[in-house]
Amino acid sequence: MSRVPYGYEIVQLIEQLAPKQLAMKDDPIGLQIGTLNKPVKKVMVALDVLEEVVAEAANEQVDLIIAHHPPLYRPLKRLLTDDGHGRMIAACLNYGIAVYAAHTNLDVAAGGVNDWLAEALGLHHPTVLVPTYTEPLKKLVVYVPVTHAEAVRKAVGDAGAGHIGRYSHCTFNSRGIGTFLPEEGAQPFIGAQGRLEEVEEVRIETIVPTALEREVVQAMLAVHPYEEVAYDLYPLDNEGRRFGLGRIGRLPQPMTLRALAERVKTVFSVPAVRVVGRLDDVVQTVAVLGGDGNKFVAAAASAGADVYVTGDVYYHTAHDAQALGLRLIDPGHHIENIMKEGVARYLTAELAKRQWDVEVFASRVHTDPFQFV
Repeated sequence: MSRVPYGYEIVQLIEQLAPKQLAMKDDPIGLQIGTLNKPVKKVMVALDVLEEVVAEAANEQVDLIIAHHPPLYRPLKRLLTDDGHGRMIAACLNYGIAVYAAHTNLDVAAGGVNDWLAEALGLHHPTVLVPTYTEPLKKLVVYVPVTHAEAVRKAVGDAGAGHIGRYSHCTFNSRGIGTFLPEEGAQPFIGAQGRLEEVEEVRIETIVPTALEREVVQAMLAVHPYEEVAYDLYPLDNEGRRFGLGRIGRLPQPMTLRALAERVKTVFSVPAVRVVGRLDDVVQTVAVLGGDGNKFVAAAASAGADVYVTGDVYYHTAHDAQALGLRLIDPGHHIENIMKEGVARYLTAELAKRQWDVEVFASRVHTDPFQFV
């Protein structure tokens, strides 16, 4: 049975893809305008929230805009409704359009902006270019009767526990005797009130990413037969998955810098790119970072990239890249536009799983302020 969800439920789906803890320090992600405590029938995904974008949303009767670039990036000292920025905010409030921003958390996320960029370029086995966050881990230990051990192992594994490298559902199991005495009012699965019981049990141990702790525990409790479940969670010093900005990978075949520049123009639909390096140089290892990647030229060079694809490259940064022997392709900041279709595709799939009655579409307004003449 389909239903119309609330805005906060839509945002929970976004935060599954791009958890807020992945955002860079001081990045103003999250709800920026309006309220999420309302039904949402229509969602628009936008790179930037400009007057024209809000006009499109109003015309389409959109309830919620999911944006990449926060429209309130800097603190407001005043709000004047006769300038462009103020008119944009006033229009959102007037038409009841909420605006939620997923910025650097969406850049860093696995399956987010930088993975979409790497996929578009055809990079094989892309890995994180600049690590920014390591996922904390916990150890879950639960005691379960032998008859239900398999069901518990499957439930926690399906919920995301037990991932070690390229292996899933990893657990360690040891058998022993559990004892308990059901007191008055208890409704034991095994035994009877007032009698000490001994049961052969399995101690199941598995690793749990902290971000999935709640889901894993709920999955375990849902299939465990006991009225009161004995389990422990321990923090670990082990490092979990590493997340970060940018990706680095290899092209299927070597190509010239000129040919790669042409590919960049094609896959990101840009009319021109700026290139640093000899156009007939052959490249294969490619680093890519959406948005402004000036800070990470040295990181791309030290990671072994032949060429670094990023936007907003400064004049002196280009000289620095030359000195490091690193080639550059600058297609502009606007290549992050890829997030519109990526987020819309993700949300549509997640909404369908839940049978939520919501329409999702990518904004059709072109927000790149630059032209080539």
